Amino acid sequence: MSNKMCQPLSLSDRWIQENNELVNKWKQQEGEGDALSRDQNQTHLRWCSSEFHKLLRKIQGIPPLADHTHLELTVAYNACVCAAAQSQFSEAELLLTQATERVLQVTGDDPVASDSPVFWTTVLKSVENTALNSCVLYLLCLQWAIWLATCQLKTIQTFHEELCSLFETLSTGVMDDRSEARGKSSDIPLLLMDPRRLVELLHICTFIARGAERLSEGRSSEALHGLQSASSLPAPRTLVAYTHLLSGSCLAHMSRPQMALQCYRKALETDPRGVSALYQSMLIYRQLGNAQAEIQALRLLHSTLMLPSGTEPALASTHLLSPSLLLCSQSLSSLLSVPSALSVLHNLALKCVLHGRVSEGVEYYLDLLAALHSDDQHGVHAEVPPLPRLPKLYLEAGAALLMARRPADCLVLCDEVLNAILELLPENLVLEEPEEKSEAESRVLCAEAEDRVEMLLWAGAAYLLQGHCHTHLTDWKQAVTHYTRCINLLVKVRFKKRGFPPQIPSADMVGKQATDLYVLQRLKGLSLAGRGISFTQTDQLREALRDLQFSLQAFPDCVGAGLWCGEVLWRLGRRQEAAACWEKTWSFTTQSSVESLSLYLQEPQSGPLLDSTELCHRIQELGPTLSA
Repeated sequence: MSNKMCQPLSLSDRWIQENNELVNKWKQQEGEGDALSRDQNQTHLRWCSSEFHKLLRKIQGIPPLADHTHLELTVAYNACVCAAAQSQFSEAELLLTQATERVLQVTGDDPVASDSPVFWTTVLKSVENTALNSCVLYLLCLQWAIWLATCQLKTIQTFHEELCSLFETLSTGVMDDRSEARGKSSDIPLLLMDPRRLVELLHICTFIARGAERLSEGRSSEALHGLQSASSLPAPRTLVAYTHLLSGSCLAHMSRPQMALQCYRKALETDPRGVSALYQSMLIYRQLGNAQAEIQALRLLHSTLMLPSGTEPALASTHLLSPSLLLCSQSLSSLLSVPSALSVLHNLALKCVLHGRVSEGVEYYLDLLAALHSDDQHGVHAEVPPLPRLPKLYLEAGAALLMARRPADCLVLCDEVLNAILELLPENLVLEEPEEKSEAESRVLCAEAEDRVEMLLWAGAAYLLQGHCHTHLTDWKQAVTHYTRCINLLVKVRFKKRGFPPQIPSADMVGKQATDLYVLQRLKGLSLAGRGISFTQTDQLREALRDLQFSLQAFPDCVGAGLWCGEVLWRLGRRQEAAACWEKTWSFTTQSSVESLSLYLQEPQSGPLLDSTELCHRIQELGPTLSA
């Protein structure tokens, strides 16, 4: 009789021992840290999960007894942690439901078939002031984790008071005595993850997720209040940095850029590897028009992204249920997202060239091209946001090299572009006015046509740059040859407006900037201007005047064409026309900012240039003649 009475206790001891061995094996594995690969950790986690499930089925194979319930809930907790750590949230939720229903059977309460918050309210009431209370609170932590990981923020809000009470209870150390007894006795079932650490993690992660959600809904001031409260909570430094980062985003949305920058600075002080804070700072500097600070932020961002851990923030002591598992809402992901290292490098190169740091920008362009070639082209297609296509990058780098007075290197890059695409160019091309179709339909229909247009424009730009290079080298004959090649390529293109036959494009047909027609006309204007200027250097003034006038027809705002057209008119003795031409040119207002243009579409700053001061003197000397 006494043996039969001892049987359940002996069985219980064996189950506790089995549970504790599994926990200790995981802790030992966890202690080895970086020595094990991610795959090895995942394999061990799957094994632990399977073993905890087997043990739980054994315990649940007998009717629920008060003596066993403490053990059963501990094993259920451990099995649930394993399931959640593998993102098996449905399975984890099922484990919680089964465990809490067994609790209701032990306490004699009827199971409630209702929504999750009501069910948990019933369970919590049933164990209030009982020995099972702490175990049920631990399970509630896991339920909170599942709601958070599956973005059920409304459910969390509904259960707000109970979860706040849970945080207060566990974080202040009001728990059962297992932590003290753990080292003294082997008959205490061990937990796989400390609920106190977990509840602290859940608390700050909830603030972060809710703040991101409110921010995306435009409720910036409301989000800011919660995030500022969360910044003083005990948590891994990366999460505290997130609260500063999101506070900065709130302030940026509230048009308070300087205060936003202070928050981003706090985020970086808290977590120096915070690439998102660096990126957001860079965007603020861009918005404020502080180009040098923007370049500095881009350089730091690129350096940080190139570090081995640049895109993986350190999240210590959270190996099983990590913040990345709990914080997966779309709103937060978009706020934390940063461009790739290659995209940042491209931005850095472009900004340096545009803001007078040309030699620095050239080196960044060359680094970018080298990186693209060393990447086997695999990662290039996965860039978000996507990089410009390779020929365009070559042309940008070529234009930068020319600005840095390295025409020979520019010629080499342009040859690379031409060798790659010349054979693919169409004999003739018709640019059609976009029809009003659905975006998806237009994308399918126009992809091939856009490809052909882009290739033709790239080839034209390559010839244009080569013309500029020979101008820089004062080889006027070669300059004329390459400008002519550009012109011959571009004049093949016709433009078709709806309801009209194809015709030669003209400046008045150009609508918005950055369209293919705009680029075509700009290339045509620049190449005609370049050829005209080259003709002036060999005293072919009639040919020069013709080209410069055609240039102004294609691209009316071309400053170089306007000034040199006046110069040719002056040399031909048509001085009043020359003066009128110069004055008209000086009145040009550039419709677009230089930053919105590709580098190779900008007017060259090398080659023969005219001194505006001298031209003004000529007009002043001509003054009495004009008045007479």
